[in-house]
Amino acid sequence: MVLTKGDDYPIHQTAEPVAYAGTDRNFYDRYFFNGYSVAGDDGFFAVAMGVYPHLNVIDASFCWLKDGRQVNLHAGRGLNMERMDTQVGGIAVTVVEPLKSLRVTVDAPEEGIRADLTFTGRAFPLEEPRFTRRNGPRVLMDVTRLTQNGRYEGWIEVDGTRTDVAGWVGTRDRSWGVRPIGARDEQPASPPIDPQFFWLWSPCVMEGGDLYFHTNDDAHGRFWNRRAAWRPESGGADDERHWDDAEATIHWTPGTRHAQDASLLLTDADGETHVAFDIGANFMMLGLGYGHPTWSHGRHHGEAVTVEREDFVVADLPAMLPHHLHVQALVDVTMTSPDGSVRRGRGVLEQLAIGPHAPSGFTGLVDPA
Repeated sequence: MVLTKGDDYPIHQTAEPVAYAGTDRNFYDRYFFNGYSVAGDDGFFAVAMGVYPHLNVIDASFCWLKDGRQVNLHAGRGLNMERMDTQVGGIAVTVVEPLKSLRVTVDAPEEGIRADLTFTGRAFPLEEPRFTRRNGPRVLMDVTRLTQNGRYEGWIEVDGTRTDVAGWVGTRDRSWGVRPIGARDEQPASPPIDPQFFWLWSPCVMEGGDLYFHTNDDAHGRFWNRRAAWRPESGGADDERHWDDAEATIHWTPGTRHAQDASLLLTDADGETHVAFDIGANFMMLGLGYGHPTWSHGRHHGEAVTVEREDFVVADLPAMLPHHLHVQALVDVTMTSPDGSVRRGRGVLEQLAIGPHAPSGFTGLVDPA
């Protein structure tokens, strides 16, 4: 048994110390943030930090996208079974006020990247439906996630150029549970199962409130986890509106699996609400480790701190490489209610389409539109 700082807080979930998280080696605990200007294309940032108790690893990334150029700072180290030490390689996350305010700092002068960002929620976080998915008898995902839109204060400095983010908006989430992390399992599934994962996620900061939509679809286009919800600005835990039905329409850019345009049709007793997305710049999620050939989540880089900077121009990346499929596109959003009233806002449309998806016309692993 190992006692750590977390054991002095009333947060235990089992009869064991906090250092242990059940029995599945793929258990993880994760922070995510993104941020952008309400007014226009002044840049986009994203942050992620993952704790992997049974791999005994912590990693983090900070990303800055400006004028089509994306800069990624990656860091990792041994966890030493201490889950309360949420800093690695100059990237740190601090909970200022639980469920309301968090602070992210970055201090990596050798890589030319520094930041000091404080996130404050616009309303109480939204708990998404539990994500549970099996591949045959194996658990692929068993995850809980909270999502919260908010405002930022602070600054970002890359290569000596400082950007003030006061008044910027964005989304943060906290997810924990089981999903594939670390080194790939060499034991093949029996019988073999072809990869398939279809995911859209669109948290949007709107006039007067926040719109949240996501869907996980199977190869036939049938959803296994989907929800569309509205939280009024400054709303509490009970101030949620859920639409009875939500349908997404997405047109893909020819030769890719990245959205060209997209819309939602939300239906309830009041009628139909139409949401239109005006697609902007793509942010590459591999910058946060998603599918990254070297910095994928939970990979062991040694006990000591390892830090690496990565730069690329998004338009120069081959769109159909598997680790380039996962993106968050900045979107301008128009939401028209059944009574004809219109709300406008900004957000992201996250997309990951691997394998077949009948409504999109995808039949193979990575055939393009």
